[in-house]
Amino acid sequence: MSYRLVDAGVNLTNHQFDDEHLDVITRAKSAGVEKMLLIGCDLSSSEQSSALAKTYQLFSTAGIHPHDAKTATHSLESQLTLLANQPQVIAIGECGLDYNRDFSPRDIQRSVFRRQLALAEQLNLPVYLHERDASHDMINILSEFNVRGILHCFTGDENALKRYLALGLYIGITGWVCDERRGQALQSLIPSIPLNRLLIETDAPFLIPRTVKPKPKSRKNEPSLLPYICQTIAELYQLEPHVIAKQTTDNFYTVFGLEAR
Repeated sequence: MSYRLVDAGVNLTNHQFDDEHLDVITRAKSAGVEKMLLIGCDLSSSEQSSALAKTYQLFSTAGIHPHDAKTATHSLESQLTLLANQPQVIAIGECGLDYNRDFSPRDIQRSVFRRQLALAEQLNLPVYLHERDASHDMINILSEFNVRGILHCFTGDENALKRYLALGLYIGITGWVCDERRGQALQSLIPSIPLNRLLIETDAPFLIPRTVKPKPKSRKNEPSLLPYICQTIAELYQLEPHVIAKQTTDNFYTVFGLEAR
């Protein structure tokens, strides 16, 4: 592959990747994926993601997913700050609201989300955001803070997209866009995302692109499949894949205030 990619969202601590971290990273690099952002969803996975990022010279986040908001304690801010002081940890999250599954009560989700936004603002770090069926509350709460960041795995409607863009957020697109069944609405919105606000991510091991042929026997997604997402997005913009690859790589380093490494 003649172009380089950055995977802006990988759940490398997921049990499906146990004992194969190096193999996953090696395959990714062979596919042109030079860097990846490892996602923390609770304190344990945030610590593990940070350790893996340090070992393999990658990046990670530290935060509490809305599913796990009910586990947050009064010491959340101090625990996340300790992690955020490590150079490989470059964002607070995955944080946000999820009214689709409601694994944590909504009032607790909102409270823990506000706490993490306040911490990101205090530490001057971007946020890595999750939202499902909660765009109204999400946008209102984000408007209370002065933060920058990524709306991860966007699958919302046109109104939500416009409002997230108006807040200055970058938009993360996953293999959902490669699904000819449930991804049609998202496909129609892709050209509405300014190229300088676009990021691509696998969300591995979830959301394997349906354009992958043949399907891996394991049926799990991994960063080495990011080029399939890049290809589909390029087709929707009517651009060459290398243009999407370069722009999204540049965008990644821009939003996190990093120098290309």
